[in-house]
Amino acid sequence: MDIEKIRTLIALMEESELVNLEISSDDEHISLTRHYDAPAPTMMAAPTAGAAPIAADAKTAVKAGSVETSPMVGVFYSAPSPNDPPFVKVGQKVQAGDTLGIIEAMKIMNPLEATQSGVIDEILVDNSEVVQFGQPIVRYKA
Repeated sequence: MDIEKIRTLIALMEESELVNLEISSDDEHISLTRHYDAPAPTMMAAPTAGAAPIAADAKTAVKAGSVETSPMVGVFYSAPSPNDPPFVKVGQKVQAGDTLGIIEAMKIMNPLEATQSGVIDEILVDNSEVVQFGQPIVRYKA
């Protein structure tokens, strides 16, 4: 069995969020299964007769401003190397096309570029953090 082939298959499973994968050829058979940790069940209290109604505008906790999301599953790096300064900082003005970070996927470094111009309001992930497809990376000021 080729270990690099297996690693590639695992990475493909993670990118596409597959749970099971089976591949057979004349001389080999590979079966991979991902196990997810089930989230802990949540308990919700039943409303009581005298309870105050919930505010109609529940989105007030959500910050304004557009976000830049991850185009793939991988590891986010905020700088080109550990000794270099980060690509962007909070409060920095960026132009569309500027590099916001790097996402490593399958040993390939992919630049994450800004799709719009604006001012960075918040960096939502830490350096070396694993990010998922569509996960917000940075938030621009509204």
